[in-house]
Amino acid sequence: MQRILTIVDKEWAEVFKNPAVLVTVLLLPLVFTFLPLGILFAMRSGASGDSTDLPPRFEQLCAQTAGATGGACLQIYIVDEFLLLYMMMPLAIPSAIAAYSIVGEKTTRSLEPLLATPVSTEELLAAKSLAAVVPAVLATWGAFAIFVLGMPLVGAAPAVYRSLFGPTWLVAILLVGPLLAVLAVNFAIMVSSRVSDPRAAQQVSMVVIVPLLGLLFGQIAGLLVLNTALMLGVAVALAMVDAGLVFVGARLFQREAILTQWK
Repeated sequence: MQRILTIVDKEWAEVFKNPAVLVTVLLLPLVFTFLPLGILFAMRSGASGDSTDLPPRFEQLCAQTAGATGGACLQIYIVDEFLLLYMMMPLAIPSAIAAYSIVGEKTTRSLEPLLATPVSTEELLAAKSLAAVVPAVLATWGAFAIFVLGMPLVGAAPAVYRSLFGPTWLVAILLVGPLLAVLAVNFAIMVSSRVSDPRAAQQVSMVVIVPLLGLLFGQIAGLLVLNTALMLGVAVALAMVDAGLVFVGARLFQREAILTQWK
């Protein structure tokens, strides 16, 4: 465990010198936090409106929310539209970190000494995964905390505030988010170990966001409503995918080939 923590410290010392990584880790959560808060602030005068423009499925779900007026239902609908953006953070942030972790060390000639140490492949990959997952999860949770604290300040209805502590949001933020971060990290490390340019590794790694965008567009179109059952199903599927990626990634990472074939 000590060797893993040592590599994690080394990763953070090197990766966070990259301005692109810092922008992703710091700016993305702030944008995804203050954007919905700004929209809610602009809607504060319409808190007594109706919800006739909401998708029928969401109207039925909102009708079951205690104390939710028409205007509050509209605010809950707007807030739920941004839930997938909070799930996008643990995908984008670790992709930026992990994609750089292998290729970046190769370009700076610091990977060869690391691979020549007695550190096992499993320890190396675990350390690089932790170095990317932990900042992503903490940034997501921190952004969510700021969002929760800012809700009363922008005039959100009490029912909207309570919805953030409902099972759908909590499962998404506390369970699905970390699982998404693990998915993004393992995929990015697999890509990073196969390409020779950090920017190319980061761009290819962002492919994992595409399925989430499909959910976002489906939600906007009213084809689906994010609920607890859907979030739990996504969590189970992600756990299985993560286990498979960890298994495959450990076998695709060939330290001898990286040392001898990369140019």
